[in-house]
Amino acid sequence: MQSDSIVYKFYYQWWKNIDKSIFLLISLLFIIGLFFSLVSTSLIASDKLDTNSYFFFFKHLIYVLIGIFLIFIFSSLNSNQLYKYSIFLFFISLFFLILVPFIGVEVKGSKRWIDLFFLPRFQPIEVLKPFLIIVLATILCNSRSNILLKYLLSIILISVISLLLIAQPDIGQTLLVVFCWAALIFTSGINIYILLVVFIAGASLLAYLILYVPRFDYIHGRIFSFFNREIGTHNFQSDKAIESITSGGFFGKGIGEGVLKNRVPEAHTDYIISVISEEFGVVAIMLILLLFLILIYMVFKKIGFETNDKAKLILIGSISLILMQATIHIGVNIRLFPTTGMTLPFLSYGGSSIISTSILAGIILNLTKRKIT
Repeated sequence: MQSDSIVYKFYYQWWKNIDKSIFLLISLLFIIGLFFSLVSTSLIASDKLDTNSYFFFFKHLIYVLIGIFLIFIFSSLNSNQLYKYSIFLFFISLFFLILVPFIGVEVKGSKRWIDLFFLPRFQPIEVLKPFLIIVLATILCNSRSNILLKYLLSIILISVISLLLIAQPDIGQTLLVVFCWAALIFTSGINIYILLVVFIAGASLLAYLILYVPRFDYIHGRIFSFFNREIGTHNFQSDKAIESITSGGFFGKGIGEGVLKNRVPEAHTDYIISVISEEFGVVAIMLILLLFLILIYMVFKKIGFETNDKAKLILIGSISLILMQATIHIGVNIRLFPTTGMTLPFLSYGGSSIISTSILAGIILNLTKRKIT
């Protein structure tokens, strides 16, 4: 009975201190993701696997339940525990990222995944991203280090991770982590001209790799076929996605009436926005975007009241990561960007993506919860 009382008090204190509005909004986004996973993957499972039509949905549900557990774990730690464990988990994730070129699973010319017995098709960069933000914020807020040394260490760290991603190759994730690094560096007060020089150097290196290194031919093809639709064969997915958005109109064709999920591989991950728009219309997409904007606003509102510089940087990095990933995903779906294979946070099917988003959500809830005095 005493142990039950301790557990109850622990849960009560957790619920009492977290920002309930942010938690409920995050939960709502996960529930919406589950719903669209159900309606977008049932036919895929029955047609391709000749099995239970809810195969993908149940997998998605299991990952979401794991994600909720992770949200609870990371949001219930005190700030010192969060920083300490995150740095430890960062190095574990980095170790797995280093292993990808050696034991990674190759899919469509890219090695981005490794098979773990408890988590098949695990993508290390997804788990590394939340902890990278905390490590970068720790480096930049270290009062004992010279300011130039802090920036140099952050550049070295992000360069190592970028090179590991480029080797896979995964340009989308490379741009995403570099953007988050830039957001943290800019917020920390770096001279804008120094940041500009670093960006020009990085962009020049990336352009050289894409244009002249044979391993990146498929990325070269995607980019050039994006601007010139008469060359290459990389426009099929994006063409079908924009057709689905157009055919859905304002209110969609109705549940189960869409065809994109059966015509485009991985539509329930990389093109979930197009699947939703086809069946539920542009109105549904606008509502989802509104939920993301409300989440971003609520977190930035909390940042305004935060006095700890490290917590501020972590919150800015976390919400910037969610914002940029959502922007890239939607941009690919409406042909603003070339195909990148980027999932939509909270909504897309995919174990690594859901776990990554859950860790980010747990960190955000941890640093926005009511301070106990």
